[in-house]
Amino acid sequence: MEDAVLQKTISEVLAGDIDKFEDILLFYQKPIVLYCCHMLGSYPEAEDSAQEVFLKAYRSLAAYNPAVPFAAWMYKIAYHQCIDVLRRRKLAKALSLFYQDEKEYRPVDQQIEAKYPDEKVQRAMAKLSAEERNLLILRSVEEMSYQDISLILHQSSTRLRKRYERSAKKFRKYYMDAKGEDHYAALQRKGIERNPS
Repeated sequence: MEDAVLQKTISEVLAGDIDKFEDILLFYQKPIVLYCCHMLGSYPEAEDSAQEVFLKAYRSLAAYNPAVPFAAWMYKIAYHQCIDVLRRRKLAKALSLFYQDEKEYRPVDQQIEAKYPDEKVQRAMAKLSAEERNLLILRSVEEMSYQDISLILHQSSTRLRKRYERSAKKFRKYYMDAKGEDHYAALQRKGIERNPS
């Protein structure tokens, strides 16, 4: 949805034409549901959470600041909704993301894909904090820029880059552990040998 069209739609909703909010809902529904699904690891919970996100967005629309990208504002609401769900669960469930084999040496943002649930990925992601999972999802799956993520998480782009690199490294290690592989054994299979001590 183009920015001008979006701002006009928001103005119309705020002026009382509440049916216009459906245009916003239809545009953002699929990405918000998928985001919630990645955060929660459950499609039914994701659908319920997305409904809450849109309800909260509608109720808070008058407080929306047009200087902030609308998508970033929506994802921020979705993030807080998912964190609330995770807290209520009292344990962090895994995310349904895919990690392509480490041997390909590709960047994490190309290795994580949202296709089918994978138990090893779920176990690896469950070991990360909700904030680390969120950062990996926003950057790798949602393909957001660090600038947009900084608006959602209220952190500098530089700090987010460093946290992303650390989170990606932790994810790779946990994934290797989940596969039952020793990191050095994996390196040796690639023909890289450790220096003898």
